[in-house]
Amino acid sequence: MNELLVEDRGAVRILTMNRPEKHNALNTALTQSLVDALRDADTATDVHAVVLTGAGKSFCAGADTTEFSALVPEAPHAVGERAQLTANLHLAFSRMAKPVIAAVRGNALGGGAGLAIACDMAVMSATVRFGYPELKHGIVAAVVMSNLVRQMGRKHAFELLAMAEPIDGARALALGIANRVEPDDKVVDAAVEMATRVASWSPIAVATTKRLFHRVADLTLAEGLDAGRDTNILMRGFRAKAAQ
Repeated sequence: MNELLVEDRGAVRILTMNRPEKHNALNTALTQSLVDALRDADTATDVHAVVLTGAGKSFCAGADTTEFSALVPEAPHAVGERAQLTANLHLAFSRMAKPVIAAVRGNALGGGAGLAIACDMAVMSATVRFGYPELKHGIVAAVVMSNLVRQMGRKHAFELLAMAEPIDGARALALGIANRVEPDDKVVDAAVEMATRVASWSPIAVATTKRLFHRVADLTLAEGLDAGRDTNILMRGFRAKAAQ
């Protein structure tokens, strides 16, 4: 069985994590497949936007803990390699030029919650279970913490980590980690609709917008304005050449 399904709808590529019996828990194979698929989508000239979702009842229940328990005693070096692969996956979303929209239903926990907010936008179901339960199991939401802290106020982010209780779609929307909340059966269609709209714009303009967006997020105001000025000049020059 393919653990990652790939479907194109016009200029939108849909990536579906396909381990429904495991609530799409991330093992090494699925994690590597996601890294590769995001890279492929970013280089595909006929793909302008991506939707990430999960098969079955859940988006992603986080790391496959059964695999992790086997890694430690048998191959300690593999733990570091697996952690680096996870970090590479979460970094891939901001580094690719094309926007990615998460379509999130059911469980989005731990690493699955991290995937959802690593995307550029997120459509969540009203009944989603989004959260970071790691402390309940005596572990740390480590790799996923960086994106969480960047996207939320510190107190709300720490509450999600410290209380270890999932929130629903309405709460995710109120906290600013969901863009839209839809009924379960409408989540994927709503995400595809958003992706289709974004995919209809100039690919160069969209890519430049995303690149500048992630750049200015980590700059001071003055540095961000300088970066925006430089991009403004670049795009005006590009438009002038295109008009000739």
